Amino acid sequence: MNSARNALSPARSELILGGQKSGKSRRAELLANQWLSQSAGHSAVLIATAQPFDDEMRQRIDRHQADRAARVPGMRLVEEPLNLAAAIAQHSAPHTLVVVDCLTLWLTNLLMPAENASFEPLTGADIARTASLLVAIQQAAGPLVLVGNEIGMGVIPMGREVRAFVDALGRLNQDVAAACERVTLMAAGMPLTLKGPP
Repeated sequence: MNSARNALSPARSELILGGQKSGKSRRAELLANQWLSQSAGHSAVLIATAQPFDDEMRQRIDRHQADRAARVPGMRLVEEPLNLAAAIAQHSAPHTLVVVDCLTLWLTNLLMPAENASFEPLTGADIARTASLLVAIQQAAGPLVLVGNEIGMGVIPMGREVRAFVDALGRLNQDVAAACERVTLMAAGMPLTLKGPP
């Protein structure tokens, strides 16, 4: 098996990080397609965390769903903006690859609820949800791919709330990376393995 094929073989768990439009979701889709092509008994589920806060976001979600259905027609969609650990536990199985897209929006849902659209520090319940997510990653019965943004590589953001969000996302990414078998950084559509087998 050549190295290019190895790069597309799903790990037990993989965190895919990168900036916006870096190829994160496309890599997750390629992994899902690879998984589905390995056996007729394999299935794939996408757990989407985005919420349609406004018309632009609703249109973006609709476009992503249509594009994804065309690229990975065998992948089923589940929408879960908050209870991510429970959704992973429910849908993970030895024959099922689960893709979570994305962790950044999940954290946004916790810290900036749509009801008031204002920043709220992580509560005890939110911290417990994060701890439950890490357990769900470790206990996933089948391959798991998690997509998230790396947003801490630019200038220090202005505003207390934005700095707090960047800090919270950085901690979440570190914790999830530690729990995953493989970590991949995407830049300009190119994968760089940070942890685990290429």
